[in-house]
Amino acid sequence: MAEILPLKGWRYDSRFNNNLDELTSPLFDVVSEKQRIALYENPYNSIHISVPLGDNPSLRAKEVLEKWKSEKVIVQDQIPGIYVYYQYFRLPGQEHESCRKGFIAQIKAYDWDEELVLRHENTIVKAVTDRTELLRSTEFQSSPTHGLYEDSNHLLDRYMDAAIEDPIYDLEDYQGVREVMGLIQDARIIKKFLEVMKDKVIILADGHHRYQSAIDFRKERTEANSNHTGREAYNFHMMYFTNALSHDLKILPTHRLFFDLEINEEEILQKTQEFFIIKKLNDVEEIGELILQKKWAFGLVFKNNAYKIRLIPEKIESFGLDMPEVVREVDLMVLHYFFIEKVLGIPYNDQRLSDKIAYERNINRCFSKVNSGTATCAVIAKEVPMSQVLNVCKSGYTMPQKSTYFYPKALSGLLFGSVNQLDFEFPYQAFQS
Repeated sequence: MAEILPLKGWRYDSRFNNNLDELTSPLFDVVSEKQRIALYENPYNSIHISVPLGDNPSLRAKEVLEKWKSEKVIVQDQIPGIYVYYQYFRLPGQEHESCRKGFIAQIKAYDWDEELVLRHENTIVKAVTDRTELLRSTEFQSSPTHGLYEDSNHLLDRYMDAAIEDPIYDLEDYQGVREVMGLIQDARIIKKFLEVMKDKVIILADGHHRYQSAIDFRKERTEANSNHTGREAYNFHMMYFTNALSHDLKILPTHRLFFDLEINEEEILQKTQEFFIIKKLNDVEEIGELILQKKWAFGLVFKNNAYKIRLIPEKIESFGLDMPEVVREVDLMVLHYFFIEKVLGIPYNDQRLSDKIAYERNINRCFSKVNSGTATCAVIAKEVPMSQVLNVCKSGYTMPQKSTYFYPKALSGLLFGSVNQLDFEFPYQAFQS
């Protein structure tokens, strides 16, 4: 059973409430270089903890954190709570506003083989190493990872709706998303959250690198503690939980950019036609619509030409990786095997470490990098349906790294979590039946 506990969150002191939007920041793996430069100008912005500067960034983050604590820039709630977190947004062409409902609490950092937290995509080794070093140095989380649970009865919604009516925060973020947070500290209601969640398996939606770093950190501390009980602070991890069966759970595509390839456009097309049906496009802007309704279809963009490529259906039978059908039929699995491995020559198992591949959510930035010659080419992909994410997770297999982009992203700095033992201490049995 997945064990969650309420959280003694750290937050910016109330004197900062009127300009909290200037202190929050995008997650470490989506913040752009331009955003970083602007955010670093504010000495109290959370980016100094999440993406610290300097030759020794983890040490720098620790120093900043200690300074903030001593000056009461951030303060800790002394009573644990469930932090209800609603995000209101519209996607292009969407008439009615969506609201992604969820709550933040702490969960044990279960290892993958315990099968209580399931992953759906691979990680990039360097990113995990960086996050582990930062966690080791600071014992602090500047943002929650994002986990999904399945509850067709939506049993927690009424408690969350009630809490959000009297929010502790209500602001607009860098995405144009309205961020609203409420706080539940009533032990009777918190017990209901723990009761509903105790038999759930959690599917990790976002934050695979940060969650892996939490696993690594827990293992390090466990091995170093001869009196380990499993109840120490280092066993837990701050997570944002949303219902996978909600209508307002949105996934956006992440496209692929390729750099310094050893083959040119003509050679790529020649190899591509062995596996894909190729159609040249008159207008690159057509790509999104042309691939939307087609299985195993992608846009392939070069500096002067653009193509729609679609896997020849019979070729799926030659898929050469040992994976169940529900995994190998995912669009991005087809892309990474038949195009990136077979056409571009980058073996599947090497792709996580390859400096020839980059991941970009913004389609216009893809076009710009190709047109400028910075990138050799780009592949435009579609979003992965939620049903496929669930099926892949339950199969025990994973998709390629950066397969999903759950929108909107949780903010960094709206709420901080600590795995320091002094911060963690509390008689949590008060919340357990």
